[in-house]
Amino acid sequence: MEAGVSSMFPLAVNLLFSIAGIFVTHKILLKCKSMFINAHLFGMDLSKRQSKKIPESQGVIIGTVFLIIMFLFIPVLFYNYLTKTADNEFPHSKFIEYLAALLSICCMIFLGFADDVLNLRWRQKLLLPTIASLPLLMVYFANFGATLIIVPKPFRGIVGFDLDLHILYYVYMGMLAVFCTNAINILAGVNGLEVGQSVIIAASVLIFNIIEIVYGNQPATHEFSIYFLMPFTALCCVLLWHNWYPAEVFVGDTFCYFSGMTFAVVAILGHFSKTLLLFFIPQVFNFLYSVPQLFHFLPCPRHRIPKFDPKANKVGISLMNCERNQIKPLGWIMLKVLSFFRLIQLNEMKSKNSKETVIECNNLTLLNLVLVYTGPLHERTLVLILLSIQIFCSFIAFFIRYQVAKIFYDV
Repeated sequence: MEAGVSSMFPLAVNLLFSIAGIFVTHKILLKCKSMFINAHLFGMDLSKRQSKKIPESQGVIIGTVFLIIMFLFIPVLFYNYLTKTADNEFPHSKFIEYLAALLSICCMIFLGFADDVLNLRWRQKLLLPTIASLPLLMVYFANFGATLIIVPKPFRGIVGFDLDLHILYYVYMGMLAVFCTNAINILAGVNGLEVGQSVIIAASVLIFNIIEIVYGNQPATHEFSIYFLMPFTALCCVLLWHNWYPAEVFVGDTFCYFSGMTFAVVAILGHFSKTLLLFFIPQVFNFLYSVPQLFHFLPCPRHRIPKFDPKANKVGISLMNCERNQIKPLGWIMLKVLSFFRLIQLNEMKSKNSKETVIECNNLTLLNLVLVYTGPLHERTLVLILLSIQIFCSFIAFFIRYQVAKIFYDV
């Protein structure tokens, strides 16, 4: 943004709003528990010795507070122009950009809450983020329209220095929104994991934004990202406090959609979508690892969370069982490849009731993969390991972005 607007004043106010949001969100989460339970929006924690009703869909609360903060922030961000003290004309393109970002996030909060209430199917979960990202893509088209990508050095002799992807670039950005919203959703199932990974990703992106501003690389777009991620990170920390083991609230699909779309918004409008994917390394791996079940090459149960052992008070791998003839040929190849690289615990045995061979292996999630190598763990220990992996991958992401990229790009 212009010099008058991109000052420390909006950042300071954004920080104050974020701190205020922490206290407001904490109070609301405490007061709304019984309200959600009375509305039958609750779940039972399957990984506890004593199950009790825990309010679901609490992501809608922090999503609402986030939107209120961002609405109140509008006159602050454009204060100089509203008071006619700026030298330049009102930046309509930036204003529309800001509103389109909020519109996409608001749509995903609404659709996420609808999913929690109506229990939508997977094909609908893929379609809804695509629709919600359309305002964002239209604003990108109107304000920027840039669809050029820089070609890595080894391929420049073939296709040149840059390549114009045209409509494929918009397809890529739409797919990014779909991936971000669903990637956090499928890496879940234990207390604190969904919010914990979101906090780490958001903190990593904030650090990246600050580094880019210090080096003078498109500071306006990175300030735009900070305006969104600072209150988002603050509110997520509050939710993590309530969702940490033993969880007092469940975040629901609402939070996963809200979180994913927020990341997609700042990456697309901040022009660092490829860098964002580096911070999603565990989520990318978990998605690829889950592909055989997600696309039904192998049987996919509704819940793939680790299995709880009440006697030991630990969680272990959850298993997929089926007869050999129920597995598609491609699915069987996938099983063998995963088994060869020791990424699954695969057992073949004869059925007691028939002559068919029964296949038994762990469900294909990163949670179960960790348990394959470690054995049963306390739920809190498992979450700490997974969040440590997320932090480690953030260090790898920074190394790739600032060291490895020098080999392939002129940076």
